[in-house]
Amino acid sequence: MESTELVFIPGPGMGHLVAAVEIGKLLTSRANYLSITFFIIDLPIETATHTYTKTLAVIDDSTTSRLRFLHLSSPQSQSNNLNKPQEAVLVELFDNSKQIVREAIVENFMTNKSKSGTRLTGVIVDMFSDKMIEVATELGLPSYVFFTSSAAFLGLMFYAQALKDDHDRDISDFKDSDTLLPVSTYLNPLPAKVLPSAMLDKDGRLRLPLSTARMIRQAKGIIVNTFLELEPHPINSLGNEDGVPSLYPVGPIINLNQEPDDSINNWLDEQPDSSVLFLCFGSYGSFDEEQLKEIAIALEHCGCRFLWSLRQPQAKGKIGAPDDLARQEQVLPEGFFKRTSRRGKLIGWAPQVAVLSHRSIGGFITHCGWNSVLESLWFGVPMATWPMYAEQQVNAFELVVDLEMAANIKMEYRSESPVLVTAEEIERAIRRLMLDSAEEKNGIRKKIEEMKEKSRRAMLEGGSSYYFLENLIKDIKDHSPT
Repeated sequence: MESTELVFIPGPGMGHLVAAVEIGKLLTSRANYLSITFFIIDLPIETATHTYTKTLAVIDDSTTSRLRFLHLSSPQSQSNNLNKPQEAVLVELFDNSKQIVREAIVENFMTNKSKSGTRLTGVIVDMFSDKMIEVATELGLPSYVFFTSSAAFLGLMFYAQALKDDHDRDISDFKDSDTLLPVSTYLNPLPAKVLPSAMLDKDGRLRLPLSTARMIRQAKGIIVNTFLELEPHPINSLGNEDGVPSLYPVGPIINLNQEPDDSINNWLDEQPDSSVLFLCFGSYGSFDEEQLKEIAIALEHCGCRFLWSLRQPQAKGKIGAPDDLARQEQVLPEGFFKRTSRRGKLIGWAPQVAVLSHRSIGGFITHCGWNSVLESLWFGVPMATWPMYAEQQVNAFELVVDLEMAANIKMEYRSESPVLVTAEEIERAIRRLMLDSAEEKNGIRKKIEEMKEKSRRAMLEGGSSYYFLENLIKDIKDHSPT
């Protein structure tokens, strides 16, 4: 049988690549005639991708062996990036890479020296590499978008784009207002105060989500890392909207193969079941010294066990993830270490999946990155929301207000313009999550436990995500160029 090939162009960094590889494994596991070549645009700030792909290249199984990795060098930017937001820099780098991607597709699949007996059937991009849809269209290839955020947020992007294109109104006009927006993919009106910062930046980053929404509308289909049981309203709403490509909610797609840290794991092994509060704010999340002290006071007052990942804020103008905090004792209240040593552990970077999977974890204060949300649901860990950047504020709103399955700390918080969250606010959310009455705990905890079971059933034969993946594979096969 002729081999069918897809080109997958993930966005920047390990997070995008790992998620792309997981959906790639899922596709090849269900279609034994399918192979996928990943075009990885190497960035100066990210060196771990080479190590990761080399590790995958030596794995000998029928699924991973049909994944191939081609590293492409990103062109040098001609502009000064020092004062640009990180997402703008990364989008620009990907926009400037269209020519090298086009040349790589032609050289590898459309010339005489291309792989014989292989038919290139389409291109998958993600939210950061969406401009590659133009390359696919130019070469006569169908394109699909792997959307790594929620279906509800996808609807918000389309809402903002339609507001501009159909009504000549910028969503940023609602900045600093109490306006409630009628976004169809949310059950409740969406407060303007939780809109992503990019959507509120009229003269800067607003063009990015608007441009991305326009590009996504040109795709053949949208692969969303969610599942029908979690987001029935957003998924059905998008399915009924004109001008939206076919939707394939095939999640939760999670990389479960993460090695635990021995020091962390040994400490967790000593704790009772569901007793530890885990605080982790993602690859780019960090706080200043004043805010760290408020968190420490809340942890000390509430008296629960905790595992806290502390990161050092990144220097202004520097791109990349923050480093671990070198001298933790110097930024926390005097005597904090001594007073909490028997029930708390401070760490740097955390192997989040390995931690969330541990039986002793009973709660999670999270930045509400969508991957973190899905991981927490998969392991049945109740969440308290403390968003930092990107679309995390609307993720928090969906969890707390629409789904009623998380405790709120401060859903309008933004790391780029932080306000001090007091120890009292933090302690209140911790108590609701970990220490309050059985009736209060059961509200969130019971819903999370039910969603844990639903998330796992969705991926099995007969489940909703299994069904949508089957439809996606059929669509790719039926609409490939002849």
